[in-house]
Amino acid sequence: MAKVLCVLYDDPKDGYPTSYARDDIPTISSYPGGQTAPTPKAIDFTPGHLLGSVSGELGLRSFLESHGHTLVVTSDKEGENSVLDQELSDTDVVISQPFWPAYLTAERIAKAPNLKLAITAGIGSDHVDLDAAIAHQVTVAEVTYCNSISVAEHVVMMILGLVRNYLPSHQVVLDGGWDIADCVSRSYDLEGMHVGTVAAGRIGLAVLRRLAPFDVKLHYTDRHRLPESIERELNLTFHPDTASMVPYCDVVTVNAPLHPETEGLFNDDLIATMKRGTYLINTARAKIADRDAIDRALRSGQLAGYAGDVWFPQPAPADHPWRTMPHHGMTPHISGSSLSAQTRYAAGTREILESFFAGTPIRDEYLIVDGGRLAGAGAHSYSTKS
Repeated sequence: MAKVLCVLYDDPKDGYPTSYARDDIPTISSYPGGQTAPTPKAIDFTPGHLLGSVSGELGLRSFLESHGHTLVVTSDKEGENSVLDQELSDTDVVISQPFWPAYLTAERIAKAPNLKLAITAGIGSDHVDLDAAIAHQVTVAEVTYCNSISVAEHVVMMILGLVRNYLPSHQVVLDGGWDIADCVSRSYDLEGMHVGTVAAGRIGLAVLRRLAPFDVKLHYTDRHRLPESIERELNLTFHPDTASMVPYCDVVTVNAPLHPETEGLFNDDLIATMKRGTYLINTARAKIADRDAIDRALRSGQLAGYAGDVWFPQPAPADHPWRTMPHHGMTPHISGSSLSAQTRYAAGTREILESFFAGTPIRDEYLIVDGGRLAGAGAHSYSTKS
């Protein structure tokens, strides 16, 4: 029997919900391109309920314990005395979410001799040291596509929020004011602007599709060029790399995985090549941008705004400069953890566990590392240091 360690974020401050704003959520059975949504044999939760917090347990306890497995759920993941570190030594499976990542460093993996599977309940497995996972024959899997559209919607919201100066204008209302000139002095129309995405995979392409009706001029760069039919359909301009794309853009959105090629990409030098007053949106990974370079660019006016919901480390400390820099629209890492998305990534986590315990293949599109090498979606999206 296996020991499963699940690291989730804390319950709401007022306690686990007893009721919800809506009675149901739409049923999503497949994604654009034809990939089916998660298909576990069964689920033990109500779709639309809070599953990603400690009390939600991703709906796994009944399933695991009925099969004789042990489930440990915690939010305590930092430091040598954390529950995560105390429980790792005899853990077979670690599950965590990108929003509250259990950082599986090389050191932690070395201290977990029983570890066979690391699951990301969501997408983005950069919190796992993939080189160490390869070296120790640990399978890494994530629920690919489960919350890609959720993130794409968040990106579009953030673009409009920054360009239209929505958040400061809403604050005027909360403060009892009616300061129209103050609100509109930084408000523009998105129409006609040049918008570029760094990476046009599932999220990036979904962002492009959602922005096309705004009559913007769309640009993209990606290591895998899109089919000509999609470029024609959306009137896309392809650029061979980020450096060649960003000087043309009024808005840049980052939708790339974090790996050695993208870490620190948006530094002082690259930002200096962007148009003064560009808006930068990063819902991918915080370390793709240089933390202090972003702060400097906002204070100097080189960037007109920065929004995203990814930080490093996560959770971000209270003195993180992105909390107080001007003209930002940051959120805690929530873009892919809507209640709708939680239904899919909880179901996908169970599907992966069902395959693992049955000894049957995990869906190829869920795999990041398998058999001591990058595999499946991981081979398409990631690179390693070695």
